[in-house]
Amino acid sequence: MSPKLTNPYNGLLNINKPAGMTSHDVVNRVRRILGQKRVGHAGTLDPAATGILLVCAGQATRLVEYLVPGIKTYQGTIRLGQATDTYDSEGEFTSETETDHLDRGMVEAAMMSFTGDIDQIPPAYSAIKRDGVPSYKLARKGKDVNLPARRIRIESFELLGWNQPELTFRIVCQSGTYVRSIAHDLGAALEVGGYLQSLCRTGSGSWRVEDALDLTALEQAAADGRLESVIRPFSDVLTDMPGVTITEKEIAQLGYGQELPLEVEGRPEIICARAETGRLVAILVPNGTNRWKPKKVFPETG
Repeated sequence: MSPKLTNPYNGLLNINKPAGMTSHDVVNRVRRILGQKRVGHAGTLDPAATGILLVCAGQATRLVEYLVPGIKTYQGTIRLGQATDTYDSEGEFTSETETDHLDRGMVEAAMMSFTGDIDQIPPAYSAIKRDGVPSYKLARKGKDVNLPARRIRIESFELLGWNQPELTFRIVCQSGTYVRSIAHDLGAALEVGGYLQSLCRTGSGSWRVEDALDLTALEQAAADGRLESVIRPFSDVLTDMPGVTITEKEIAQLGYGQELPLEVEGRPEIICARAETGRLVAILVPNGTNRWKPKKVFPETG
């Protein structure tokens, strides 16, 4: 474990979450490794899931809300012919149906109906709150949980392999999509039931699982005194967000909370303001034509 730092780390870690750990478990482990408390994650993964978990440290925790949205990519396995109350392998079986009549073409045709903009009902066993109470707590007590449908977007839902009654898939979807519900609903569409057997988040925005670091490797980096080499610097975290370069005078104006007159290509809802050195200075939002006001201003962190 690293000693407590006078100057904490400020940046992002692309962690490859192992199965069996909650996202919060990973955050606690990273806190111990870095020796600092200010650590958070962007985009929760279920305990059984693996893959990309973006973990922010220090000032980068103020960027979490900008990392959560966006396109996510997953690969996994769906078991057809059985359904569970949690829509994954952790739950109790609720039905079992023969699948001998299914073939690859039938499965692919059903999968096609899940692409585009669709309405999805989240699983009852989820963290979504109803009357201030997480729905999974109500479901565990045997209470009916009727969550409203949400509009989501599925960019693609691809069949990678078919070994009846199991299929492997790749899905590219909007943030907020419950892949467990996709598995359950696919089984329902085929009239045989289905549940999510395994899941790995392989992409989150421009982040890829091939570049992710497992926790053992992070601990070794700490032991070798090279943590800074594996942490993405604070100013390089929001590489997917449009941005502008501003002058030292404009940086000072932002420090006083003043708006800036800036011409920005396109009509983005939010932009990064950077110094000529590339340092991330602020997050700006529009306030009229070619007027941008600071939403967040950051002290110099490197």
